[in-house]
Amino acid sequence: MTTIDASPLRGQERPGPRRQEVVTGIKDYILRNRLKPGDLLPTETELCEAVGASRSSVREAVKILSALDIVEVRHGHGTFVGRMSLNALVESLAFRGLLSGEEDHHVLGQVVDVRQTLEQGLAAEIIAVLDGDHRAQLSALVDQMEDLAAQDKDFLEVDRAFHVKLMEPLGNDLILQLTEAFWQVQAIVAPTLRTEPEHRVITAQRHRAIVDAVTAGDPAVLRAAVAEHYAPIRESIARAVQG
Repeated sequence: MTTIDASPLRGQERPGPRRQEVVTGIKDYILRNRLKPGDLLPTETELCEAVGASRSSVREAVKILSALDIVEVRHGHGTFVGRMSLNALVESLAFRGLLSGEEDHHVLGQVVDVRQTLEQGLAAEIIAVLDGDHRAQLSALVDQMEDLAAQDKDFLEVDRAFHVKLMEPLGNDLILQLTEAFWQVQAIVAPTLRTEPEHRVITAQRHRAIVDAVTAGDPAVLRAAVAEHYAPIRESIARAVQG
């Protein structure tokens, strides 16, 4: 049985310790005791003693850590170390996209930079893990894009599903969460860009090229296809920034 080190991290209790100190104290406690996601934290009284803080300060700190998904409060059961999550990053990126509005497309440009870098950097790994079923699912999604493009309809949701499906076989939850986060920002800002009807057809074709590159099993070809895929939106962003 593991012995929990509950000695105070910051000396004796003192009035009104700074909120960030208590937040840091609880994080230090988790790390020092090598607690894992899903592990139960001590009771509120024990945490107060461990970090040298009042009940109100600990409660405020737990609220902050809960918002960051570092801890999870289960009412009636206790407080647990949180599962690995980027929900806070998703919310922050999406809100930043909303703040930028139509006048500032730099946020979208940065999102595209990261998305392209991520997909190109993982090209070899993607090819290695994508099996026939996943390739068929990607191809079916492109079929939907082509049908919608022919009807001059947007297909943002199908596009999102394609990129999630592309990353899914890697088995990395953080990569999937990042992909979702970037898509939320793009979904907010992209509609402010001026696009031509033929852009939808081109976008569908570029997704088809990604599927073909994966099927060919050539990372260099996949990296080139990814770059070609992001080229049109980069051009639209450049036009928007220039006004």
